[in-house]
Amino acid sequence: MSDLIRGYGRGLVAVFFSAVAIWGLMLIILPQLTMLERAVTAPKRQLDSSIAAQLRRDAQTCISVLKTYAGAPDTKTATGGMAIPSASGMAVPSSSGMSVPSASTMTTSGDAPTRPYILQCDRATTHIQMVRDPETDPVWLDEEFGLPLLSVSDTVPIPNQVATAQEIADAAQSLFLALQEAEANAFPYTGANFNALFAARQIPVSPEQKMLEDATLSKKFYRAIGLRFDRDGQVYERIGLITLTRTLSFAVMATALALVLCYPIAYKVALATPPDRALWLFLGLVIPYAIVELMRVYAWTTIIDNQGLLNGLMQGLGLISEPVQFKRMPGTVFVVIVYTYVLFMVFPIYNVMNTLDRNQIEAARDLGAGPIRVHRRIIIPHAKPGIAVGCIATFMLAAGAFSVPRIISRGLQAEWFSQTIYNKFFESANSNVGAAYSFTYTLVCFVLVWLFMWAMRTRLKDFARVQ
Repeated sequence: MSDLIRGYGRGLVAVFFSAVAIWGLMLIILPQLTMLERAVTAPKRQLDSSIAAQLRRDAQTCISVLKTYAGAPDTKTATGGMAIPSASGMAVPSSSGMSVPSASTMTTSGDAPTRPYILQCDRATTHIQMVRDPETDPVWLDEEFGLPLLSVSDTVPIPNQVATAQEIADAAQSLFLALQEAEANAFPYTGANFNALFAARQIPVSPEQKMLEDATLSKKFYRAIGLRFDRDGQVYERIGLITLTRTLSFAVMATALALVLCYPIAYKVALATPPDRALWLFLGLVIPYAIVELMRVYAWTTIIDNQGLLNGLMQGLGLISEPVQFKRMPGTVFVVIVYTYVLFMVFPIYNVMNTLDRNQIEAARDLGAGPIRVHRRIIIPHAKPGIAVGCIATFMLAAGAFSVPRIISRGLQAEWFSQTIYNKFFESANSNVGAAYSFTYTLVCFVLVWLFMWAMRTRLKDFARVQ
């Protein structure tokens, strides 16, 4: 700090640190705090008051539809006319001879006390299951809050159905007000959204299929760590944790593959090639990345499609008779991820290797060290900060990859955790659970990065050598 103050002055150093603090606050801390707040807040639609409010709305809609239906003329008085589409396939004649909409595909006559099927009337019952932990016994609205067991039966006269629906609406309204007040005074935060990540789901599977799955290595691994188990003769899996584990494993393997491929490239460019030729090798690496990442990912689809370049070439050579389903192979995603993020591995390693005095390598060779020992004792220890930065950057990008697995697999492979988070936010409109998944994923990735830095004996100040 004293060196910075002597070199740049107190004012400039204060401005610099203020800018860094604002950057960290606005782009790192506040977004994570916002995500955490949403993660520990129960979704409104899962609150007991929301269920009571939904019951009230269903009952009121049922009343409205029943009154409309009861006000329609009797079918026996109808004289022909043009049918008008309705909420159902049933046509009830109007006074003008035209058919009036109804709510069902059923037909009815004036002698029958029944009415057509109405969804809201079917849902207007006080015996509704509450949102609770899926691993516990179900809880019902009427039993939990002492409401009478009421439902709208379609076999009684319409006025009786309206009266029952009104009674349900009144009971739901009173319960809603009471629950809303109680929830306003209760502690607002909960860990239920995080429990969704650990929840076990029943997997319907035949005995024959279960035997086949249990014989696979992945299922054996899931059983060993408790992510797959049997209960009462049924198979259960903790799907959220399985997706998380699989994604992290894939990201680690993709990072390892990138390191194996990029270390020789960085060594070749930095230490084993004359400077003029190294420039051309560098250009060969950089030029493809002038194209937008999304376009490069889509370009791979023309290579791996059933009628793509690889299958066309192998069929032309007579190596295969049927196209290879590359879209179903996880290895394809690995290759595309490595290709997409290869520069994030190459550049840090190259930058550090380029600072190594080549005389050290020559001296080691003169003393009889072979190529493996030169790399193990001289090059790798010197390049360790670059390797650490490259692995961390590639791992974080691979773990958060969305476009690559989505486009390359096209739904034909198990989804990555980033896709699960996206689905929670936008497909199922369950952003609170999505926020819990996202925050947990961030913490897990940070822990893995810290463990990697500890194993590599790398400190933050060592990363300055990469620049």
